[in-house]
Amino acid sequence: MRVSECMSTDVRIASPVWSICDAARAMKEIDAGFLPVGENDRLIGMLTDRDIAIRAVAENKGPDTKVREVMSEEVVYCFDDEDLDSVATKMSGRKVRRLPVLNREKRLVGIVSLGDLSQSPEDDGRRSAAALGGVSTPGGEHVQ
Repeated sequence: MRVSECMSTDVRIASPVWSICDAARAMKEIDAGFLPVGENDRLIGMLTDRDIAIRAVAENKGPDTKVREVMSEEVVYCFDDEDLDSVATKMSGRKVRRLPVLNREKRLVGIVSLGDLSQSPEDDGRRSAAALGGVSTPGGEHVQ
């Protein structure tokens, strides 16, 4: 099964010039803990609720701090035509719960999450359990 068959396609994109307060409001509206950050039709980063807590609030940065100042610039992503097993392995290895999905022209077309993996018709529980196990193992750097 391909990523395109189970990913979410309704994606809200943050601007790097938004305030973290605006980004947090957007996360609340869509009930998500992250937003991809785009500029000039390109994905340039990811902003998580953890980025806001650790890189802004814990550092005494105010609510008007720009997204660009606290986002993760290294974006781990997958392509829409990739196999779900390889994506689950990537998520596990990089310890991320979700990945932006790009087409081969490197345009954002969706998001795939651990929940999407577990809901795929092909998943017998092993793929999503293995990915969750890797993501949940302590260690590694925080990237998104």
